[in-house]
Parts: sequence; C-alpha cells; structure tokens
Amino acid sequence: MKGGRLLGVPRGIAAAIAGLVALNAVLLAAGTGLSSRASCAGKTCIGLVFDVGGLGDKSFNDAAYRGLLRAEKELGVTVRFIEPGDGSDRESALRQLASQGYDLVFGVGFIFTDDMRKLAGEFPETRFACLDFSIAPGDPPPPDNLTGLRFREHEGSFLVGAIAGLVSKSKVVGFIGGMDVPLIRKFEAGYRAGVKKVCPSCRVLGAYAGTEPKAFADPLTGKELATAQYGRGADIIYHASGKTGAGVFTAAEQRGKLAIGVDSDQFDEAPCCVLTSMVKKVDVAVFEAIRQLIEGELEGGVRELGLAEDGVAFVYDEHNRDRIPPEVVAKVRALGKEIIAGKIKVPDR
Repeated sequence: MKGGRLLGVPRGIAAAIAGLVALNAVLLAAGTGLSSRASCAGKTCIGLVFDVGGLGDKSFNDAAYRGLLRAEKELGVTVRFIEPGDGSDRESALRQLASQGYDLVFGVGFIFTDDMRKLAGEFPETRFACLDFSIAPGDPPPPDNLTGLRFREHEGSFLVGAIAGLVSKSKVVGFIGGMDVPLIRKFEAGYRAGVKKVCPSCRVLGAYAGTEPKAFADPLTGKELATAQYGRGADIIYHASGKTGAGVFTAAEQRGKLAIGVDSDQFDEAPCCVLTSMVKKVDVAVFEAIRQLIEGELEGGVRELGLAEDGVAFVYDEHNRDRIPPEVVAKVRALGKEIIAGKIKVPDR
C-alpha cells in the first residue's frame, strides 16, 4: 500500500466549486452548451451525470467532479455535467449528452449500469464509462464502447476496520450503509473482517438507511441510526452512505464519539470526530479514463482498482495523527501489504 496523505476536496476550494455549480445550472437552464455533433468538431467533449445526492455530497460525486475538473485543466477537454432531478432523469441526461456528440459520457454510480448498457448499443460511436459498474455472475460483458470502472472497496474497508478495532476503547464499533445493495455490502464485509482480524472480541453493529436510492441522501435517518449505535456502546462508526453520512457525523459530534468517512477525505465535514476516511480514488479513475481516451488507449470491459492499483486507501495525515497511534498505522499498513501479496483474502460479502 502506498501510504501518506490522501486528498479530499482541497481546503478553500469549496466556494469555487459552489460557483461552478451555480454557473453550470444557469447554462443548463438557458439551454446553452454543445447542441450538435458538429459543435464537438476539433474538441474532446466529456460529459458526466451525477449519482443520487449530486454535487456537494463531499464524497463519491465530488470525487468524480474533481477528476473532471482536473482533466479540463490539464488535458484541455471541454466538460459538462448534469444533475438529474430523479431516477427517471438519468437515462434522458445520458441520452442528451450522447446525442450532442460528446466523446465520452460518464455515469456516476451503479444505478446507471442498465441505462448505460442500453445507450452504448444505441450510440456505438460514443464512449461510455460507468463508475461502480454493476455486473453479476452470468451477466454479459459490457459492449466494446462501455468501460465499467469498479473498486475493491472491501480491501480499503478492511484497513479502516482494522483501525477501528485497534483504536476502539469500548470494543463495540458500527457500520451504517446507505442503500442495502451488494455494492454497499462489500464495504460492510471488508470492514467487519478488518475489525475481527485485529480484535476478535470486538462487536460490530450494522444498519442500512433503506432499500431505495434515496437512502444515499437521508441525513436524518443517518443520524437516527448512528445515535442508536452509539447508544448501544459503539465508539466508532464507519459509514458508506453518501449524504446520509452527514447525519452520522452530526450524531458523532453530539455524542462525543468518532466516525470514519468514505470515498473522499471527509475530515472537513466533522473535524471534531472523523478518525479517518476510506478513500476510493474516483477522481483518478475519471481522469485516467479521459487521458486514455485522448491517447487512444481507452478500451471497453470491466476494470477493477484495489490496494495493488492504489485505487483505495485510508487517510493518515496531520489531522488524525493524534487520534491514530503510529504503531496502529504501521500494523494496518503491514496488513495492506499482506492483502496485496495475496496472504489475506478479504471477503466481499
């Protein structure tokens, strides 16, 4: 594992992002932007449709957005993003970008999987990329113009689980997921395995905010679930729940407990209480897909990023050194190396 600080949204850039969000909303409302395939002539046009929770979730969506902005700045591509109003808007948003001649269209989240399979067949000249692409045993491979980007979240979750097991004083820790689906179960399975690896006597509490996509944008339920787990003795809770995690942080602050962030470095969301974060380098995946498109290297199929590919990790920096002893970090990094070497098999369910 490549240790060291893993960046979330850079400090001080939040206002700039908010301004860009507002500007993009105005442009979309006014109907501006690329309106025909000819508009993309001589340009590399990249479109992105956000997941539930949208921009400003300080987690998964924001990580994808950072990759998009980096590509705009460093690679000179033309970019546009859309925030769908509800589930029925996802397919139409993707279709809008594809029909306007965008070279590569991203869908941010597993919920886009079926829509992207469909549209990749309808627009064979457009490249599509789906983050957290969902594929089950027996499913056909994605079309040649669709790249499914997946992460071994269970590996990163194992490491933050080990941190929780080693740091917990009560020997009771919690997990709160957003939507109860196999993807989020991967987070929980890895986390539980990491806790038990270092603390066999520790107890792990688990709960989910719901079974619909809105479970990723329900801070009130997140707070209720976290308050209940803290009340049952948990002193650390790991969430994998998008905006619902804001409620977990609120409960941690009110109860004087700790929480573990997800997808991005979430320290700024609750400086009082964030022990660490399990980072999925979604921004890197987005940027690299765009770079490969430009260089003619982007291929269809499924790609997975885990510890070996430096696609997942945990945050350890100046903000949490006083909360995580050096010997804990050393032990957890050693566990990461064992995972990479194949000596530890992390469960994903």
